[in-house]
Amino acid sequence: MSHKTLLRTGPLSRGGVSPYGPVREPGTDGLSLPEGFGGRVVARSGSKVAALTWHAAPDGGACFPDGDGWIYVSNSELPLLGGAAAIRFRPDGSVADAYRILSGTELNRAGGATPWHTWLSCELGHRGRVFECDPYGARAARPRLAMGRFKHEAAACDPDRQVVYLTEGERDGCFYRFRPYDWGDLTEGTLEVLCSSGRWEQVPWPAALLKGTRHQVREARRFDGGDACHYAGGVCYFTTRGDGALWAYDAQTSAVERICDGVRAVTAAPSGDLFVSMTTTRIDVITPDREIVPFLRLDGHPGAELTGPAFAPGGDRLYFSARRGAAEGHTFEVTGPFRR
Repeated sequence: MSHKTLLRTGPLSRGGVSPYGPVREPGTDGLSLPEGFGGRVVARSGSKVAALTWHAAPDGGACFPDGDGWIYVSNSELPLLGGAAAIRFRPDGSVADAYRILSGTELNRAGGATPWHTWLSCELGHRGRVFECDPYGARAARPRLAMGRFKHEAAACDPDRQVVYLTEGERDGCFYRFRPYDWGDLTEGTLEVLCSSGRWEQVPWPAALLKGTRHQVREARRFDGGDACHYAGGVCYFTTRGDGALWAYDAQTSAVERICDGVRAVTAAPSGDLFVSMTTTRIDVITPDREIVPFLRLDGHPGAELTGPAFAPGGDRLYFSARRGAAEGHTFEVTGPFRR
């Protein structure tokens, strides 16, 4: 199924029948899931995962293949002590290892995975940076300063056009794309900003000290606090924290559509379904038929934000975190008959 179906067939409808069936009463760890699905907590802030103490304020995340197993990477949105960590899973789903992949950074809120299996961890602070990290823990993380110095939120790679889309966590923030000179090497390239006309214009000074990137191109289009983003099937989906909206940018036509409200984070399943973390403690599904239906509810975590949704490479496990404040955080795994 094509993800572009979501962009081109009219408004969303709510209240339809979920392809997974109704959400049941809460079970273990407060998870309410459809029949046939189960869940567990794989990490708690301040507790050990393997030999690693899991970080507070877990945020953006992604999964990577690792032989017959896989790895889940998670950012930490702590000031001064942010960074990112990884959990390595064996083929049977048991935890094999956990380790840091980025330290010495702060407010690492969201990010994004690359097609060459690295993790882009984004700093939300003033003049924040993008760090390219090795989820396998073999190589040191490196800043990619050509991608700009601003309040970075998330990154999403478009392998078809060989660009990386970037969101900005400002009330008058912009939507950017980075065009590396060599795809697969983010050391050098051109930073561009989306304008109200639908055109992309080059940002003259991506690392300027005095004039922010969002103020350098007069025609730049503004969004209310850019947040998470995910690319799939020719469309970059991104959210805006200020108004809680989910947007879709069609990379072929440069059209931007506001899909729905009340969304914090987004990821895609192999089926073409979008899984969206809502501003309440639940995850909904947006089907390729443009129906939005409930999938998961988390009880017992009042006021928590559900962050970092990501599917394991096999498409049969969904990971996300529930964070509340700067200390409490739980990272969950959901298994079951996800559509393919």
